[in-house]
Amino acid sequence: MSVSFSDIEAAAGRLAGHAARTPLIESPALNDRLGRRVLIKPETLQRVGAFKFRGAYNRLSQLSAEEAKGGVVAFSSGNHAQGVALAARLLGMPALIVMPADAPAVKVEATRGYGAEIKLYDRLTEDREVIAAQIAAERGAVIVPAFDDPHVIAGQGTVGLEIVAQARELGATLSTLIAPVGGGGLMAGTSLAVKTLSPQTAVVGVEPEGFDDTLRSLQKGERIVTKPATRSLCDALESPAPGLLTFPILQKTMADIAVVTDAEVAEAMRYAFSTLKLVVEPGGSVGLAALLAGKVKDYGEGTTALVFSGGNVDSELFAKVLRKEL
Repeated sequence: MSVSFSDIEAAAGRLAGHAARTPLIESPALNDRLGRRVLIKPETLQRVGAFKFRGAYNRLSQLSAEEAKGGVVAFSSGNHAQGVALAARLLGMPALIVMPADAPAVKVEATRGYGAEIKLYDRLTEDREVIAAQIAAERGAVIVPAFDDPHVIAGQGTVGLEIVAQARELGATLSTLIAPVGGGGLMAGTSLAVKTLSPQTAVVGVEPEGFDDTLRSLQKGERIVTKPATRSLCDALESPAPGLLTFPILQKTMADIAVVTDAEVAEAMRYAFSTLKLVVEPGGSVGLAALLAGKVKDYGEGTTALVFSGGNVDSELFAKVLRKEL
């Protein structure tokens, strides 16, 4: 595999003092509703409001002085954009982010606020990878992928390192780990860390309906590229295929993938807000949605760890969700 456990440990060393060690929290109300103990990892409290800062900082911190002069280019609908923008600012290098024109306004504004230059594109008529490659060639910049990069995957894997350590501090034995799956960077790194430290833990991913490319790929034994006809409420998880680097890791580490509807995601967002007192974006809510909908089977006695991957939800969209208009 392209990433080893030692790579994740090294990433943790680089992130120390820069990324937040987000807590592992528990809700008696959620435990009672589900009939199982659940420990929540709220990466909503991470810098930039999402786990993406981990991988971005780990990648950028390893650029040479010469590479740093040219800066970095990334393409993202939001959270990776913010992670790269902040990491670049902290490390003193320029950053340009290629973002879809219909990306949530809160994510575009936040990315610009971290000091990055923004290049908007039409996701229906233009290719963001082509645009990024052209800009990188012109500027001598380094492209930072959102998930298909060994340093990015290793950085995201620090989520798993922390979960296992914090669960042990709480005296919990992990039977299940649940996290969102888009391109697979978070799940590949996290599952690799968790399965190395806690081999008995079953790793379950969750994808939005219509974007279950990883599930289909695992079922067929090879990467499947989907061409969805509609959009998902989970804009952060609309990857058409798992990554070339992430997929082999997922094949070795994952027990199952659940698929949730937009309605189930909206209900999870409302539950997180009203009961857990947390603001979680749609893509970050899919694990909770799967649990509340009874779509994650019981993997035996033990504790379930649940990752909330981000909290950067557009205020107007969130208001509609809370009013049950979505």
